[in-house]
Amino acid sequence: MNIKPYFGSSAKVWDDISWIYGIEEAGFSGWEICADGNYHFSKAETYRSVIETLASTNLKATVHAPFGDLNLAAINEPIWKESIRQISECIRKAAPITNRVTIHPGYLSSTGKLVPGKIWELQKDALKILGKVAQDSGVIACIENMPGIPDFLCQYPEEILGLIEGIEGIGLTIDFGHANTIGKVDAFRKYLNHASHIHIHDNKGKSDEHLPIGAGTINWGRLSP
Repeated sequence: MNIKPYFGSSAKVWDDISWIYGIEEAGFSGWEICADGNYHFSKAETYRSVIETLASTNLKATVHAPFGDLNLAAINEPIWKESIRQISECIRKAAPITNRVTIHPGYLSSTGKLVPGKIWELQKDALKILGKVAQDSGVIACIENMPGIPDFLCQYPEEILGLIEGIEGIGLTIDFGHANTIGKVDAFRKYLNHASHIHIHDNKGKSDEHLPIGAGTINWGRLSP
């Protein structure tokens, strides 16, 4: 298997775009664009800058949809609709440069905790809408497993696979760093053949540190094909 790694960093969303030239210099073959902050695709000038700068390199691209202040499981309907709208816009605008867009699932708000069944229903309904947008755009929208943070949905493989089952246009991003925060690296490894996209970074099993590979506790040898 010939895997060509891309580089992405949500910590860079407020930096000047010139930093991406270092990605190619470091030997990566692509950039995972975190479409948030200064890189939010809703801003025409920002979007144009991303497209033009990417074209000036030899980098391929994937896109991580915005997630700051958004919640695909929001019990507050205007927030739920706005979350779907922003992610739908990102999927459509990502289509000219990639066929993979990673999206975050929703989370339990203080009021959402009172109706957990409704929360999962809202999340599934949101994914059905986004799946249709993705299909129409020629993109797979890949929902990502979350780290061990209270109230985050889709931390476990059974949760996320059950959620996306039967929804066309929706795929799976397996994040092994996130899986390590709940001790489920091996559990997610079993579902590698279900993954449309993979995120790799390290941590010491307690928090989502996003450390370089080898700086944490993940046994990467067990994940080798």
